[in-house]
Amino acid sequence: VAYGRKIAVKDVSLEVHEREVLALIGPSGCGKSTFLRSLNRMNDTIPDARVTGQVELDGERLYGPNVDPVLVRRRVGMVFQRSNPFPKSIFENVAYGLRVAGTARRELPDRVERALRQAALWDEVKDRLHESGTSLSGGQQQRLCIARALAVEPEILLMDEPASALDPIATAKVEELVAKLREQLTIVIVTHNMQQAARVSQRTGFFYLGRLVEVGPTTDIFTRPRERETEDYITGRFG
Repeated sequence: VAYGRKIAVKDVSLEVHEREVLALIGPSGCGKSTFLRSLNRMNDTIPDARVTGQVELDGERLYGPNVDPVLVRRRVGMVFQRSNPFPKSIFENVAYGLRVAGTARRELPDRVERALRQAALWDEVKDRLHESGTSLSGGQQQRLCIARALAVEPEILLMDEPASALDPIATAKVEELVAKLREQLTIVIVTHNMQQAARVSQRTGFFYLGRLVEVGPTTDIFTRPRERETEDYITGRFG
């Protein structure tokens, strides 16, 4: 992935396994988020961004010439670092993607409830569905954004440091949610918090200077890394 003449990510090759949590760690500016955005063509929206190589989902090339990026993002949902609820009601925040997809109006209440339950938010908001999404606490807003992403039933969920702006209690709720969602879909999570990666993921990839240094079972990466750069980062020699 390049922005103009600057190459942000290169030499990355890995598989993401079905119904696993893959964590991506590494110092700031090492290409983790850029790589994550390439998985559902979010970089298409950035001027001067250029992507080469292939991303395949179940053997289908997501950068194929006849592939609609909007449909890609429906299959590969995304949650960003800072919660970004729309200035709409809680209900309409979750229903937004469903309306765009042409879901019948009569189906919306059930689909919205299902997504809010998946995001562990239903019990907290079921009596406030017509209040603004921006009236919720920071942690609730982030779970609302997760519900919005889940409403269109993606196969994969990309999470870009979803708890970095949250307090410890809200962070714990997001981590519990990630563990539960793995039963239903595949998750790739970028995190600057190595303890969080150790808690929530089955495999971990370490990025440094725009390249993937190594990827493997999370326990191995944190206890028996193969590469010196990984060991230096994990032991705090740089970062």
